[in-house]
Amino acid sequence: MHLRYSFRIDPMPGQRIALARTFGCARVVYNDALAARKAAYQADKSRIATGVLARRVITEAKRTPERAWLAEVSVDALQSSLRDLDTAYANFFASVTGKRRGRRMGLPRFKSKRDNRQSVRFSKNGFRLRGNGRLNLAKIGDVRVRWSRPLPSAPSSVTVVKDPSGRYFASFVVETEPEILEPVAAEVGIDLGLTHYAVLSDGTVIDNPRFLRRAERKLRKAQQTLSRKAKGSANRAKARIRVARAYARVADARRDWTHQTASRLVRDNQAVYLEDLAVSGLARTRVAKSVHDAAWGMFRRVLEDKAARAGRHVGVVSRWLPSSQTCSVCWVVDGNKPLHVRTWRCEGCGTEHDRDLNASRVILAAGQAERLNAPGGPVSPGAEIPRQARPVERGTHPKPQPVTTGRQAGIPLL
Repeated sequence: MHLRYSFRIDPMPGQRIALARTFGCARVVYNDALAARKAAYQADKSRIATGVLARRVITEAKRTPERAWLAEVSVDALQSSLRDLDTAYANFFASVTGKRRGRRMGLPRFKSKRDNRQSVRFSKNGFRLRGNGRLNLAKIGDVRVRWSRPLPSAPSSVTVVKDPSGRYFASFVVETEPEILEPVAAEVGIDLGLTHYAVLSDGTVIDNPRFLRRAERKLRKAQQTLSRKAKGSANRAKARIRVARAYARVADARRDWTHQTASRLVRDNQAVYLEDLAVSGLARTRVAKSVHDAAWGMFRRVLEDKAARAGRHVGVVSRWLPSSQTCSVCWVVDGNKPLHVRTWRCEGCGTEHDRDLNASRVILAAGQAERLNAPGGPVSPGAEIPRQARPVERGTHPKPQPVTTGRQAGIPLL
């Protein structure tokens, strides 16, 4: 499998100027190629081949006075921008034909020099790792890298990124082998929320760190200072950098916490089950800021990636599962409950439940049943699963018919 290893780099002032020039040239080549393809399609519905396009917007453009400065940067970076355009078109056509899952993707758009995030990619012909640990980039020079760990194999490409806060990163693509962990017997269901970030079926409660909420005061002060600066002034540019750095600290803390929490869950459990939440819909409600701060989508993505590397299983149950209405003891669906109801008593068996803990246990049981019944599962209960079941389909699901009992919901009755 291919993974990305990202490291902070410290280019010298002259190298920063060269990187800025490379960012700009790659952006111009991308925009010229996109304009040429759009013009050809509007003229006669034709498609320009990649080789012909590269010759037109790179080789021949260098000979013109308007684009002569393209020769000042590495041609490898310019060719990579054309490959990125091909990938963008391929993703668009795969999305409109239904071959790509997830939200519908639009046509490629022109890049702007005013974007706060700039990036450029180098293939094997455009970079080299020196023996002293420096990263040599074509027509830029040797750049100092803050190595935090060694690369597992030789990288196939590197992407240099400048984020809105002015920091530079080198993202290497390397090929690695899965690190399969020793099997364990534990399996866990997770109920994600805002009061508590996650409640596990074994009773463990993970508190919500609320990184954005805790930093709101500093962010507000920085944004107020920015609003008082005159537009176009040097002081406003400095204030914008301070705001971007404040937000970067919040994002870095959230990302680090997410990776540590997901690693712990994957290490301690053979299978993890969670609910397919409609994050994009919840992000348009009154709790939108808290939903964005929780970053449930990133948590699920990181959890699935780590589980795939470790040989673990991550199951996603349907968002229409009535996990907060179903009793985890007798599996009777007890009706809708407002959000302020945190504990309730089952009318079927009389058991008193904590809302979140009961939901995590229902998710665990539903995930286990779905995994056993999925293609590739065992024929009889208790048999060893020969291969990992296919993941649950993501995206928009049709709303099912109302469920009244646990058996109709597909949950095994105990």
